[in-house]
Amino acid sequence: MRHTFFIIRGFFFLLCILGAWLLWYAADYTEEEQASELLLHLFMGTLLGALTILVDIFLKGFSLRGLTAVTFGLAMGALIAYLISSSPLFEKGDAHIVFLVRLSLFIVAMYLGAVVALRGRDEFNLVIPYVKFVPQKVTPTSVVLDTSALIDGRLLGLCKTGFLTSELVVPRFVIDELQHVADSSDPAKQARGRKGLQVLNELRKLPDIHLSIHESELGKREQVDAKLVFVAQSLKAKLMTTDFNLAKLAEFQGVPWLNIFELAKALNPEVVIGEKFDIELVKRGKEPGQAIGYLGDGSMVVVNDGEDMLGQTAHVEVISVLPSAGGLMAFCRLIS
Repeated sequence: MRHTFFIIRGFFFLLCILGAWLLWYAADYTEEEQASELLLHLFMGTLLGALTILVDIFLKGFSLRGLTAVTFGLAMGALIAYLISSSPLFEKGDAHIVFLVRLSLFIVAMYLGAVVALRGRDEFNLVIPYVKFVPQKVTPTSVVLDTSALIDGRLLGLCKTGFLTSELVVPRFVIDELQHVADSSDPAKQARGRKGLQVLNELRKLPDIHLSIHESELGKREQVDAKLVFVAQSLKAKLMTTDFNLAKLAEFQGVPWLNIFELAKALNPEVVIGEKFDIELVKRGKEPGQAIGYLGDGSMVVVNDGEDMLGQTAHVEVISVLPSAGGLMAFCRLIS
């Protein structure tokens, strides 16, 4: 993308110089004026191209949302100035003074309108390019991702299965936070940050997943949790996180949230008498000949006569189920 911009800027710069030369060529100058006028035209063309490219570079961090907000602010300022200038206050007086006052009024009103709209662009949800037309009685499908959901990694597997078809939204400050964690001197934090960035890159490669970056520029002093809740509220989206405190904050603010832990727990199969499944036996039981394994949700499985298969995967059948403090405890027998 960067090379494409360089090519476009270079082509535009040459086009400005060529346009200046064409203007000189089309003009009717005397032989004495041609040399000086050619230098002047080329200088003006070069200056115009350079200034335009310089403005383009300075506007690098200016998003389309900001441009739309400024446009709306200018329009509202012009409308307010027009309404005021059309009032009886400007019917009498010196024509030159009235003109200058009206001109000043338009400049001030449009400036203030642009500044107010630009400062409140993250709350500006009624601008046409950013209106989300959602039919009534239809739940919004956007899901805002936080840092913990990306670092967790299970989101990638969930998206690959095709069960999650929502639009995934990642705020810019979440990516900045992942980058900051990945650059940490702590190896553990560095690994977590790099994992989150890797998951983000893998999500962008999935053809059936629409991943967008939300260019939010909220105040730097605000907490990341508050920013995430605000973005989810603004987009009328759900929030996916594994952070319990953030989830409770979102719940208090009325923002629906998705918990990957609850999803994993819900997908664990229910253990009932007569059910058959495979399980890895990891240690000996209390009684002679018993072996113990664990289900995905941490439930303990006691297998009678399974001691000889320690460290292996056994095919078992449930013969009884007992509740315990740590969840269900299933007693099984080996099936050959």
